[in-house]
Amino acid sequence: MSGFAHDYEAQVVWEGNSGTGTTSYTGYERAYRTVIKGKPDLEGSSDPTFRGDPAKHNPEDLFVTALSACHMLFYLALCAKNGINVVAYEDRVSGTMEVEDHGGGAFTEVVLNPLVTVGLGSDIALAEKLHQKAHELCFIANSCSVPIRHKPVIRIDSDL
Repeated sequence: MSGFAHDYEAQVVWEGNSGTGTTSYTGYERAYRTVIKGKPDLEGSSDPTFRGDPAKHNPEDLFVTALSACHMLFYLALCAKNGINVVAYEDRVSGTMEVEDHGGGAFTEVVLNPLVTVGLGSDIALAEKLHQKAHELCFIANSCSVPIRHKPVIRIDSDL
């Protein structure tokens, strides 16, 4: 790899000791806190399937969110550089994870479903094509082995 490096640091602190540590599988909470200097803390837990708190973010939610957000940010930059006026963007990302009998597992697929609204006069074909370029550039997607598919819908904002 050429270019330059960016370093990221975070601290993950387990907050689930109910007084007896991990002396039993059911005797501790899965609560944790992510601390990143200069940013609000993020409270997390495991997925409810694995005894986690459904009201807190879990690593699997954050994984699919990271993929979606990275793709979106590259896509918006590409549109700005190519004369596509994006006025709204949302994505209902989904991921499928399979758990093995031994307890491990992996995501088998992530699907991004961006709904993009562009201004009148924008090149719809180019707007669609830029999703593939965003995927090729996305730092998070490039760091994953899971298949990532895109099903973008581009619409024109007739109010502009």
